[in-house]
Amino acid sequence: MPHAPLRRCLAALLLGALPLAAPALALEAPQPEAAAPSAARKASIVILATGGTIAGAGADASNSATYQAAKVPVDKLIAAVPALGEVAAVRGEQVFQIASESFTNAQLVTLAKRVADLVKRDDVDGVVVTHGTDTLEETAYFLDLVVPTDKPIVVVGSMRPSTALSADGALNLMDAVATAASPDSRGKGVLVTMNDEIQAGRDVTKRVNIKPSAFSSQWGPLGMVVEGRTYYFRAPVKRHGTSSEFDIAAIDALPEVAIVYGAGNMNPSPYAAAVQAGAKAIIHAGTGNGSVAGYLVDTLRDLRQRGTVIIRSSRVGDGFVLRNAEQPDDRYDWVVAHDLNPQKAKILTAVALTRTSDSKELQRIFWQY
Repeated sequence: MPHAPLRRCLAALLLGALPLAAPALALEAPQPEAAAPSAARKASIVILATGGTIAGAGADASNSATYQAAKVPVDKLIAAVPALGEVAAVRGEQVFQIASESFTNAQLVTLAKRVADLVKRDDVDGVVVTHGTDTLEETAYFLDLVVPTDKPIVVVGSMRPSTALSADGALNLMDAVATAASPDSRGKGVLVTMNDEIQAGRDVTKRVNIKPSAFSSQWGPLGMVVEGRTYYFRAPVKRHGTSSEFDIAAIDALPEVAIVYGAGNMNPSPYAAAVQAGAKAIIHAGTGNGSVAGYLVDTLRDLRQRGTVIIRSSRVGDGFVLRNAEQPDDRYDWVVAHDLNPQKAKILTAVALTRTSDSKELQRIFWQY
């Protein structure tokens, strides 16, 4: 016979008086599944296509430098890289279909206005511009100056057409979309993604015409893209985007600016001819420190006195032009381009002239941008 305490416990269970069973059953009852967290929203990226090698096609796979640019439409560019959909919600627009050496000021303005319209939209997180490499750096710098946004704008091209062996366009485009979709890219100005590197649109230049590693900057890349992920190591310090005093909304046309390339035994006539053709400013792509030959000084001084802006830049790839070195810029009322190469100096001069033609203001702008 069970002893008294055990008998009392059994009796309580039979009579339903012991409340221990209910909590025990409750603990063993299956719990409702927690709602699965919703997947993070993919960034919405618009690809604006303008043509170039990235949209080019060659006769066969061995043609890496001989091909026709601007042949493949944007929808086929996107379809050729299915992995884009894993990185962002992507859609495309065909703005132009041209080789980039044919870009005009009017097309720069049209492109910039479209980019500016898109980045104002809440349903657009970033913009990628596919572009030919010949003038890619000019377009990137122009957008950097005149589109007032912190949203990522990435300009991308390729050195080989999609039909070539070891074509670089698909990966470059993938890197561009990944960079535009990355929150870390905000506020860094217009970027250029080529050859796995993230370059500042202001600094980067095309240095080689037949290699995928064609684009570089004397100040180095901002970062890298590896397997669809961005890694940044520095940030731009010059004014751009929302810190820029320029806005494409106030620009409908750009003034004409000419570049005259410096060399030995120069003829003064190209400078005068540029002004006669309508140039409001001349970029002197001088030797060394933007040097001006002694026999050219009077020509440039005379043009300045007649109202033409004179900018001393250098044909040398690296370094920067020192003011009042080689030439007395203060006395002649000339401007120096600082570290901008002649083609970048041309872009900044054209943009700046939409606001001012005062040489002191122009020099400030060259220091700051």
